Amino acid sequence: MPGVSMEKAPIPENQTSVFVVRKRTFTLVFLGVSAVFAISSVVTDYNVIDGFVAIPRAVSWIAENFVPDKKAWSRFPNILEKLIETALLSVAVTVCAAVCALFSALLGTKTTKINPWIGRGVRIVAAFFRNVPDVVWAILLLFSFGQNILTGFFALFFYTFGVLTRTFIETIDEVSANCVEALRATGANLLQTVFQGILPSSAPEIVSWILYMIETNIRNSTLIGVLTATGIGYMFDLYYKRMDYGSAGLVVISIVALVILIETISNQIRKAIM
Repeated sequence: MPGVSMEKAPIPENQTSVFVVRKRTFTLVFLGVSAVFAISSVVTDYNVIDGFVAIPRAVSWIAENFVPDKKAWSRFPNILEKLIETALLSVAVTVCAAVCALFSALLGTKTTKINPWIGRGVRIVAAFFRNVPDVVWAILLLFSFGQNILTGFFALFFYTFGVLTRTFIETIDEVSANCVEALRATGANLLQTVFQGILPSSAPEIVSWILYMIETNIRNSTLIGVLTATGIGYMFDLYYKRMDYGSAGLVVISIVALVILIETISNQIRKAIM
């Protein structure tokens, strides 16, 4: 409007200092990451330019060799059988680990206030299982169980148990706090608090995490199968070592299709429960 001053309000000094600190922090982090990358490249003799140049050649080789041929399609029934076996193994592992993880999370969460020492112990155990990769578990268990499906089951189970226990504890602590306090104010005991407060309020997030771990375990079980000589991973390793790249490519396509199918079903279930 005419006659009205449109001068901009000055930026407070404290906000300016915050921006300056953030800019300096970002610059230092960027320089630090760049220095670590440069040192790592020199130590490992990695050439960035050669790496990017090799990408088109790798894609071209895959497009030429990993195309399923007639012989590969004749083996599709066997591939499908192993694919279903891998999917069922992943579902069984995730469900068993989720049941154990939920029980452990109820002991480890601060919401139930069962015992601080038990809760701390559960968190330590969950952190241990979660930070040891499933591949490492498979290698360790190979010495005890050999190359069989039981080794793959336990390898996936231990890692999944650690991840789900940690996420269930965080979910219960975040979602159920207010509901639990309200139930306790009415005199509810521990079982009533769990079944009427914690589980109903946390169920959508818990189911979402279980579905996510099923998707993850299907991908992980492929690599575990290479080590344990079971499932779809064994089929891929067998065909690849025979240089039967057409059949190996069909295995890869089947795995991708299965993962997409499971993810689509999971998304529909999440939409229904959220």
